[in-house]
Amino acid sequence: MSKIPTLEDLEANLGGLTGKRVLVRTDFNVPFDDSGEIADDFRIRAALPTINWLTERGAQVVTASHLGRPKGAPDPQYTMVPVRERLAELAPGVELLENLRFDPGETANDPTFVKTLVENVDGYVNDAFGASHRAHASIVGPPQFVPSAMGRLLEQEVEVLLGLRDKPRRPFVAILGGAKISDKLGVVEALLDVVDALVIGGAMCFTFFAAQGKSIGDSLFEPDQVETCKRLLVEAGEKGKTIHLPDDITGVDAAGEYATFGTRLPAGAKGFDIGPGSAAAFTDVIMDARMVFWNGPMGMFEDERFAAGTRTVAQAMADTKAFTVVGGGDSAAALAQFGLDDEVDHVSTGGGASLELLENGDLPGLQALREGTS
Repeated sequence: MSKIPTLEDLEANLGGLTGKRVLVRTDFNVPFDDSGEIADDFRIRAALPTINWLTERGAQVVTASHLGRPKGAPDPQYTMVPVRERLAELAPGVELLENLRFDPGETANDPTFVKTLVENVDGYVNDAFGASHRAHASIVGPPQFVPSAMGRLLEQEVEVLLGLRDKPRRPFVAILGGAKISDKLGVVEALLDVVDALVIGGAMCFTFFAAQGKSIGDSLFEPDQVETCKRLLVEAGEKGKTIHLPDDITGVDAAGEYATFGTRLPAGAKGFDIGPGSAAAFTDVIMDARMVFWNGPMGMFEDERFAAGTRTVAQAMADTKAFTVVGGGDSAAALAQFGLDDEVDHVSTGGGASLELLENGDLPGLQALREGTS
């Protein structure tokens, strides 16, 4: 696989950066609170190492990002104005274009839109890891026309996540949660070739329970994935890998009352979190590992009644001496909610992108940089 150009390569290709206009694709898709204020500016601050490196070398930096999911037309709800104001405080003099997804050409990867983006720019930097799994115009288009490179954030994400795939420290454990096994099927299959053990929590565990012939009450599961889970359990055994499933569940009984169950739920019951025994067992697995990747909560952690499993796993990630990586999305949100986001080695800025990179070893955004003009 050919090398992905770095900022230093871009500087060399442009013969220096003084006076050069550089388009930086950032991921400023920040959350807002109920009052319309930015709730967390982490994604803006995460781009500063790249922005500052460029401006310190005399470049004129123009940033571009999407925000939310507008329908290919201007929508005041998703304007970049608040982000632009915060960016001006953190990086004075740096421009920010309006929301890329206000133009239907962004998600359609329209060559005409790409040409408007690269008009009057000398170089391009992709620092939007969280969007690099999408073949959108601002991600895959500019490298076809101008010298391009990856930014510091993208470079760090690639180094850490590909390091999990290519140079695992053993025992290497992956913890997967969330609602659907179908969303993570590819990464589960890929990880079974790399990890020593998989830990499965969240609602996806009920599809595995169903595959084992266990009663799951009215818990969320995917009937069309039961045979897949049977196959994964067999394959794991054949490869000498362990899949750790919960041995108790917290949820509500048929009357809607809070309850804890074993791994066979009675009729009408619903599971919403791993139980205390499972949380303790999963903690032991984490503490015995030398490298841990976590993506997906163990339960409905937004509800305090069902937050204990995710909180316990998050605390174990903070306490272990293993190298710890959290794959963005809800897991990163949970870490932040529990005040533990500074206690792990790497929190990815992209949930879907981190899973796709682990699964495939590449992303459309990375491929575009490798194949670009530079």
